[in-house]
Amino acid sequence: MLDLTYVRGQFPAFSEPSLQGWAFFENAGGSYACQPVIDRLTRFYQQRKVQPYAPYPASEAGGAEMDEARTRLSALMNIAPDELSFGPSTTQNTYVLAQAVRQAMQPGEAIIVTNQDHEANSGPWRRLADHGIEVREWKIDPQTGHLDPAALENLLDESVRLVCFPHCSNVVGEINPVAEITALAHAAGAWVCVDGVSYAPHGLPDLDVLGCDIYLFSAYKTYGPHQGIMAIRRALAELLPNQGHSFNGDTLYKKFTPAGPDHAQIAACAGMVDYIEGLAAHQGVSPREVAGLMHAHEVALMQPLLDYLDAKNSVRLLGPAQAENRAPTIAVALQRPAEEVARGLAQHGIMAGGGDFYAVRPLSGMGVDLDKGVLRLSFVHYTAPDEVEKLLKALDAVL
Repeated sequence: MLDLTYVRGQFPAFSEPSLQGWAFFENAGGSYACQPVIDRLTRFYQQRKVQPYAPYPASEAGGAEMDEARTRLSALMNIAPDELSFGPSTTQNTYVLAQAVRQAMQPGEAIIVTNQDHEANSGPWRRLADHGIEVREWKIDPQTGHLDPAALENLLDESVRLVCFPHCSNVVGEINPVAEITALAHAAGAWVCVDGVSYAPHGLPDLDVLGCDIYLFSAYKTYGPHQGIMAIRRALAELLPNQGHSFNGDTLYKKFTPAGPDHAQIAACAGMVDYIEGLAAHQGVSPREVAGLMHAHEVALMQPLLDYLDAKNSVRLLGPAQAENRAPTIAVALQRPAEEVARGLAQHGIMAGGGDFYAVRPLSGMGVDLDKGVLRLSFVHYTAPDEVEKLLKALDAVL
């Protein structure tokens, strides 16, 4: 069982006076930062804020911390260090990758995108249609938001070069079978790009198990600084053309970073691993087993909330009503603007959001009124049972 007292002790937000009395349910928009990340970021700005990799102590220390972040994160995700790159955001990382893929494809070849994705893993790929690339859409079930792998099989043929889909949607929440989908795509000769932004906060995945060619997520939603992180398998990364400075094209982790990286934030990403490894040691498990502890805790907290929302005739719960195969990112469509309801929840000490959350395509695909949007209630493993109880009472008051 997850030691929640220990977990919450690793996040300064829970002892911050200005946040007392508030329960945080918009984690899908950005999580609290853990103490090791804050410590590393502060130390870098105080002690290492010089150009890294030069031959003097402060610079050597800064470069070493940047290398440490890449090495330790890649080890946790079971990839080689140079298969992991950093960038300013997942949206921007995806845009850069889309330009590289465009250059590697021929007019008439095809890519597959979904209408379950956040716009970050949809819009940049769809724009390739302007360059003669065929874009095929793998559509969700309009009632449930589910992505059916059988429907993907009908779209795959020898002209498809890339399949893009989310590990889980930021409004549907259902965890997609990445390994199964990847196997289907690879059997057809296609690469696979997975948006893991909404999944990674609930446990960094083992990419050897998933098998995908590209995996993207956001550190700032995974207890870290504002960085996008992208894993690109060597076979594909070497095939794609350089998008960085001309002299960086032979360095795998630099060729998809056109601009100068944020040295301090990259270094601070090692704090994410500090936290996961510290939690693993405290719980007596391996770092890769931490994800199971997180998920079990989240499922236990999620099911009562799902039951409550599913039973409400005045709201429409999006995604599965059972917690086991979903992330605790729970969106509901209402009969009035969701932002108004979020404002009402704030009067009861609940931090939540209302709107489209850059998920215009999945919401439209499920027939949700975009003018009203959805109320999104998202949490992670540091959320406490009494906070969910507080949320339920607040929902009773405002719905």
